[in-house]
Amino acid sequence: MDTMKVVARKSRHFSYGNSLESSIQLMSPLHHHKATSGRSDRPTETPTTITDFPRKRKFITHQSATNLIKRENNPERALEIFNKASHQRGFNHNNSTYAIILHKLAQCKKYQSLDTVLHQMTYETCKFQEGIFLNLMKHFSKSSLHERVLEMFYTIQPIVREKPSLKAVSTCLNLLVDANQIDLGRTLLLTARKDFHLEPNTCIFNILVKHHCKKGDLASAFEVVKEMEKSKLSYPNLITYSTLMDGLCGSGRLKEAIDLFEEMVTKHLIVPDALTYSVLINGFSRGGKTDRARKIMDFMKKNGCNPNVINYSAMMNGFCREGRLKEAKETFDEMKSAGVKPDTVIYTTLINFLCRAARTDEAIVMLKEMKENECKADEVTFNVILGGLCREFRFDEALDMLERLPYDGVYLNKASYRIVLNFLCKEGELEKAVNLLHLMLDRGFLPHFATSNELLASSL
Repeated sequence: MDTMKVVARKSRHFSYGNSLESSIQLMSPLHHHKATSGRSDRPTETPTTITDFPRKRKFITHQSATNLIKRENNPERALEIFNKASHQRGFNHNNSTYAIILHKLAQCKKYQSLDTVLHQMTYETCKFQEGIFLNLMKHFSKSSLHERVLEMFYTIQPIVREKPSLKAVSTCLNLLVDANQIDLGRTLLLTARKDFHLEPNTCIFNILVKHHCKKGDLASAFEVVKEMEKSKLSYPNLITYSTLMDGLCGSGRLKEAIDLFEEMVTKHLIVPDALTYSVLINGFSRGGKTDRARKIMDFMKKNGCNPNVINYSAMMNGFCREGRLKEAKETFDEMKSAGVKPDTVIYTTLINFLCRAARTDEAIVMLKEMKENECKADEVTFNVILGGLCREFRFDEALDMLERLPYDGVYLNKASYRIVLNFLCKEGELEKAVNLLHLMLDRGFLPHFATSNELLASSL
């Protein structure tokens, strides 16, 4: 049960605990008063006196209050800091202090206290920004509290004292659509139009296009685009066309994707970017038409758009799937010559297909190249190598890798051991399998129960 309490004060008198308040009492020096007249018989005041100076107050600023709350990991203590700040004379919470405490409470799922703070905000006179509520939408969405996502949209006007912006509509809609909360999304759009007179802009239409394409309902996606074209406030843009092309490629409608690309460039004069080209290169590579993907990349370069690591990765994947390792390696070399640094995924992709083609030695050379280029291989990369060695019956090398790699700072997962163990059992190398089983158990990894049963049955 959330027991934290928010203290609302109309008159704010603040002394931030004893730590922000000090009383200074000093011993005064002896006072020697010279005679101001000829009278020498006037006594001189010599006693020591204590002078009480006014207390010096340390005032907490909005920035320091925000920093204190931000650094505090305990949400109860963070709320206590927030409440104490409101006691300071002349201090009024502002947008930033409310934003940080709401973020902290939402992060820690202290929703009852969060609601109390939201209620307190309705009595404040400071100017709030709707960004507070967009942030809360994201927190509620992560916690699958989708009704509360929509509730935050409705809360904007009473607290910000302005109607929500189109950005608020698009943020809320995107979160709801991504969570497949279509009914709530529909309610949002109806409310935005009816109550706030907000007409959808290009960003909002694009969210709907994305939703229909993900569902594979391309007809509805194109209907949304037609509605965009009729609208005076929004027009299809690069994101719209890229999303449609991705949907067409995903449905195997490659010719229509290219036709749409040409329409976008020639009719609507929209310049494609690397993401648009990636959609087409991916689509044609996965569709078994890597040569066409190659031509798209050439067209891309001629038009001043340099391929990135994603474009090259898609091309290499396409060639590898078609068993064209020579072209895949040529693409890899071309990428390096163009100054594009290969990442772990690209190296692992090529290593995998080399191992599948029984060219594990070449894969090991590439693994060494990764290290030289300061590209860290992960457990997936090493698992691919281990599988390649085992398929070539090079069990001793695979076992040596398993034994050595953890001492070289390489993290191996249970799959690393299971790959080799399964191959050993399959090939009847039971003694080596038992030794590996001991190594696994010593390192805290358990074999698959089927493998364990096979080893037990073989030992009987």
